[in-house]
Amino acid sequence: MVQVNSTDARDSDGWAEPIPTALLVLADGTVLEGAGIGATGQSAGEVCFNTAMTGYEEILTDPSYAGQIITFTFPHIGNVGTNEEDVETINLAANSGVRGVVLHADVTEPASWRATRHLNAWLASRGIVGITGIDTRALTALIRDRGMPNAIIAHAPDGGFDIEALKQAAAALPSMAGLDLVPGVTSAQRFDWDETSWQLGDGYGKRGGARYHIVAIDYGVKRNILRLFADRGCRVTVVPATASAADIMALEPDGVFLSNGPGDPAATGDYSVPVISALLDRKLPTFGICLGHQMLSLAVGAKTVKMHQGHHGANHPVQDLTTGKVEVVSMNHGFAVDRDSLPANAKETHVSLFDGSNCGIALTDIPAFSVQHHPEASPGPRDSHYLFDRFIAMIEAEKAKAAAVPA
Repeated sequence: MVQVNSTDARDSDGWAEPIPTALLVLADGTVLEGAGIGATGQSAGEVCFNTAMTGYEEILTDPSYAGQIITFTFPHIGNVGTNEEDVETINLAANSGVRGVVLHADVTEPASWRATRHLNAWLASRGIVGITGIDTRALTALIRDRGMPNAIIAHAPDGGFDIEALKQAAAALPSMAGLDLVPGVTSAQRFDWDETSWQLGDGYGKRGGARYHIVAIDYGVKRNILRLFADRGCRVTVVPATASAADIMALEPDGVFLSNGPGDPAATGDYSVPVISALLDRKLPTFGICLGHQMLSLAVGAKTVKMHQGHHGANHPVQDLTTGKVEVVSMNHGFAVDRDSLPANAKETHVSLFDGSNCGIALTDIPAFSVQHHPEASPGPRDSHYLFDRFIAMIEAEKAKAAAVPA
């Protein structure tokens, strides 16, 4: 075991009493003590729990977690180390936006042949504050009972904390509801993407010829989503979240992708919904994932609601109502589409088998669909990869229709 940044004091009998070098201070004043890892200092965010057993590096670099502190329910996080190939943030030099990480067990030495760094060093390099030694089962139970709390996570190697000041800071944090966090994770400028999926012995590849042109609106897009488009022979152009409909149409796309991302969809919708609505008016094939699903739903008149504990993990059962198939998928969202607000032209296509919440829609009058879960499976099962093929088939069908119309 590697005990990172811990210290202790000995009493007169020589017994060692560990001194906490990290704290998690919840908004209600609850203080959890542990050992610090990663970056020193303090950070603030909403605490959520993730039930995935693998893929912690992909999770910690998913821009959709911006503004949040992640508690892993699986106790042995960090045991395979980290590497530079599993990062999901588009800009390798940028932080993903995740504010902190809460772990149960001390981090062991890396056990994977792919590892290049210990999790502690990797967290420090990315500015992520961490704490180990926490009863994550109890914290998860608290979140299930009371909802996702705001908190301050603090790491001081000398164990010096102003606990009262931390409590006050945690209590003063704003709710995630109403926060537009996309500006902190979206791309600053347009760029092209041609990297394909990772293969054992070869690493990542490069796309050859392109069949179709996809414009991806970046609300915090993950790398593996773009790779799966490249795998299918698509030329991908990524544009910032603030791109106008005119700018997008000027690129002459065959289809538009609405990416995942963080924060309250209603807040992001203030500027994204008018753009998406204009694209839908052109009947351009459209596919959305996660925040992109919520953006498409808002664009057709539906509403979103904040969830009690959210869905975060790689083991969520979702049913595709169009086929009856049940898939195990990756999830990461704290807001959901209110199915009762869906308009008549939005058919529900997917549903969570955990709580019955909406997980997908398809428009009946426009070639557009979206899902709440993450079919790119990074991390997580590959059960939903077919959705990318469904989108390509939609593009092909629209092109066939256009070709059949007399000039």
